[in-house]
Amino acid sequence: MNINSMSNISDTIKEYRESLPKDVCLIAVSKTKPNEDILEAYHAGQRIFGENKIQEMTDKHEALPKDIEWHMIGHVQTNKVKYMAPYVSLIHAVHKMKLLKEIEKRAKEENRVIECLLQIKIAEEDSKYGMEADEALKILNSDAYQQMENVKIVGLMGMATLTEDKQKITSEFAYLKEKMDEFSKDFPQLTTLSMGMSGDYQLAIDNGSNMVRIGSSIFGKRNYN
Repeated sequence: MNINSMSNISDTIKEYRESLPKDVCLIAVSKTKPNEDILEAYHAGQRIFGENKIQEMTDKHEALPKDIEWHMIGHVQTNKVKYMAPYVSLIHAVHKMKLLKEIEKRAKEENRVIECLLQIKIAEEDSKYGMEADEALKILNSDAYQQMENVKIVGLMGMATLTEDKQKITSEFAYLKEKMDEFSKDFPQLTTLSMGMSGDYQLAIDNGSNMVRIGSSIFGKRNYN
């Protein structure tokens, strides 16, 4: 889909919601964006938003409509989990058992079950977080996870290499889908495959993604100042 650069947020949201396959969930990535932009997307029908900083997400949660589902899509510091535990809907980037244990602890304090995705490292860049697929399988099979009552792993997440090489991106997405299919044979609760962003979401969908994280194509370039 070619999004018109002159489209406003509302029109762009509607275009995505109409063009994406029915089984693909759209995460509108609103990091660094003001509440006014989120509300525009909200009034266009969008209810799921992704953030990569817990404090920013918490401030937005407190200020915006309470039927918004907030997804934490960025790297999570263990000592920050407590701030989002009361409300976060899905944590995408669980990359180690230590973090999963902290989420379990904080979710139990809030008397909730928090859904999580295991982040698999499929890209070459050192800056990309994630675990090896074998490590993810060990977590799923571990006694520690099996005994958790307030955390539910519902799928996998991955970020492809930032490159113009579509063949490489396709290969990375196909690998993650292969692992998803492999794991879900023994763990049928794994139903969410979060991969694909503004620049590569169509390749991700073609390779089995059912959750895409779209930010700049909806809200424009981010302001990191």
